[in-house]
Amino acid sequence: MGALQLLPAVDVVQGRAVRLVQGEAGTEHDYGDPAQAVARFVQAGAQWVHVVDLDAAFDRGSNDELLARIVASVQGAKIELSGGIRDTAALERALDVGASRVNIGTAALENPQWTAQMIETYGSQVAVGIDVRGEDVATHGWVHSAGNLWETLARFDDVGCQRYVITDVTRDGTLMGPNLDLLERVCAVTPAHVVASGGVSNLADIRALRELVPVGVEGVIMGKALYAGAFTLEEAFAAAQDS
Repeated sequence: MGALQLLPAVDVVQGRAVRLVQGEAGTEHDYGDPAQAVARFVQAGAQWVHVVDLDAAFDRGSNDELLARIVASVQGAKIELSGGIRDTAALERALDVGASRVNIGTAALENPQWTAQMIETYGSQVAVGIDVRGEDVATHGWVHSAGNLWETLARFDDVGCQRYVITDVTRDGTLMGPNLDLLERVCAVTPAHVVASGGVSNLADIRALRELVPVGVEGVIMGKALYAGAFTLEEAFAAAQDS
């Protein structure tokens, strides 16, 4: 079957690591220094860390300099950067400071032609983040609707997208469990790798996602459950291994 890849998440607002409830601004819970959060995850064995600039995602500034320092300081793990990647300069800046992959969200829906060019140029270094509410795609920090999920997947499959980050926004930050049905349906229609995001609450959720590895789920982004102490990253790695 193969192991499920785990990506602990560090979301940054005004220089602090936070978690939101269903992606809503104003629901932040402060979890301290993001550099320390990344360092803890790497020390615990994380091979990837998902770092999000929520200020950039909500169009209210950025944490560019801080995130550049964090990425440059990481040794032994890869960083996926997300939030505010809306033009070539931002994408190249993220890669230049050492990110191994960038996640394009809102801009992918608003500027699919540019996104296609970035996919052609950077290949697997580009993931397309699709935030889903029902079968609708949400953008701009999940506050606007931007079309149908299945049409969106078909559009980016046609230009060679190699990886999607699929977030069920109704579950993100809620500890309600991942939307396994949605993930199975996505995997059934795309040849790309799928990274799940949203809702993981316990080790049983990780084991359930691991069962979807054969159909195309590559990994899972985890946030609130780790910060809330529902399980340790070491325990999560054990649950993610092939049985």
